[in-house]
Amino acid sequence: MKMENQSIVSEFLLLGLPIEPDQRDLFYALFLAMYLTTVLGNLLIILLIHLDSQLHTPMYFFLSNLSFSDLCFSSVTMPELLQNMQSQVPSIPYAACLTQMYFFLFFGDLESFLLVAMAYDRYVAICFPLHYTTIMSPKLCFSLGALSWVLTTFYSLLHTLLMARLCFCANNVIPHFFCDISALLKLSCSDTRVNELVMFFMAGLTVVIPFLLIITSYARILSSILKVPSSGGIRKAFSTCGSHLSVVSLFYGTVIAVYLCPSDDNSAVKETVMSMMYTVVTPMLNPFIYSLRNRDMKGALGRVFCKKIFVC
Repeated sequence: MKMENQSIVSEFLLLGLPIEPDQRDLFYALFLAMYLTTVLGNLLIILLIHLDSQLHTPMYFFLSNLSFSDLCFSSVTMPELLQNMQSQVPSIPYAACLTQMYFFLFFGDLESFLLVAMAYDRYVAICFPLHYTTIMSPKLCFSLGALSWVLTTFYSLLHTLLMARLCFCANNVIPHFFCDISALLKLSCSDTRVNELVMFFMAGLTVVIPFLLIITSYARILSSILKVPSSGGIRKAFSTCGSHLSVVSLFYGTVIAVYLCPSDDNSAVKETVMSMMYTVVTPMLNPFIYSLRNRDMKGALGRVFCKKIFVC
């Protein structure tokens, strides 16, 4: 495509959320409170796991990585959203937009892989309890964590480089509150078939396959429980897996609905609101899910605070 007589876009305008002007201050305070809750909640989990030696187990190793991912995932979009809500011209430079897209993909897919590792950890803990410490060795945990980081780095970099080769001409208005990859592809005046093909293929590797692996892990857990049915075993399995299942349902439910099951009648407003679920609400709820439903976290919180009070 010849680019003569066309103005190249140097920045994008983010339409943000469909909020009435007289309600903007109210929603600004609400989103600010949600973001601060996300930051403090996930930092608290990371701090507790670091300070309490009883939480130095594979499950909480992955949980600390998940909390860090949630913290960064929310920080990719929320500060920009809060700033744009107070700005008359909610713009973002081209380079900053691609950077935001890179880190959004990175931490979003990192969470997907970490949820798979946590599902495998629960599978080993319930189906092979006597061999748990042998199978889930520190070396394996570190390898699974490192593999998650490497795969997401490659995936995010691939999409960012493919996006950087595209041209953006007249239209620079993004009907979203962040630089979403699908919204940017719709604005490009270049041929986006390669990007769309890669996005479809990589979505299967980073969303569908991890989700199927989690389903398989829980199917085997359920099969193992049903072989030796007992109220104590079922209760222990639900207490062990309940938090993880809640997080999986929140995260994958909204991601699949937005990206893998689009419909023609889905409006941009509907997709924006649904995106708020996995970018803002899920990272905020994860600390509550894992702390309120987990006796180990409650015990660690008590031990750490009692230790600090005793030292003081």
